[in-house]
Amino acid sequence: MSVYFFIIFFCLNILTVEVSAVQKIKESTMDTSVIEKCVSLSLKGEITFPEVVKKLKEVGVTAYYADLIRLQKTYYSQNDESHIESLKFNPPKIAEEFFAEGVKSAIRSIQKQEIDYPEFLRQIMGSGTVSYTVFINGKKAIYFGRNGDFHIENFPPSK
Repeated sequence: MSVYFFIIFFCLNILTVEVSAVQKIKESTMDTSVIEKCVSLSLKGEITFPEVVKKLKEVGVTAYYADLIRLQKTYYSQNDESHIESLKFNPPKIAEEFFAEGVKSAIRSIQKQEIDYPEFLRQIMGSGTVSYTVFINGKKAIYFGRNGDFHIENFPPSK
């Protein structure tokens, strides 16, 4: 009788651990539909950067990397999950030299809502940006040129 009790107890413990692990995975998964919607609305010029950051943070995204050569973004969570989205728009040729002042100008223009996101991308690519990383928790973005040149932009203060 005690052997059967041990086997049942052992099996229940394994089942409990497996159910717990599945629940944890479900809880930690980024909501990719929100990410997809943010990308789509951004490329249509229908959502602002602060709105995107808020929505991404709500679904567990802590950072994202935009590869402007491959035209894709990779989103990361605190739990080391990642999700890739394509950037479907008509890109310009990326300038060979990095021009930080051009990047800063594009940032100021989009902050003032003078340009939309696709135009922002065109301008920073025209200024030699090949990639950028947005650190949501760190409240900054870093723009990179081909030769390691970079510009760090802190998020503006919240209103």
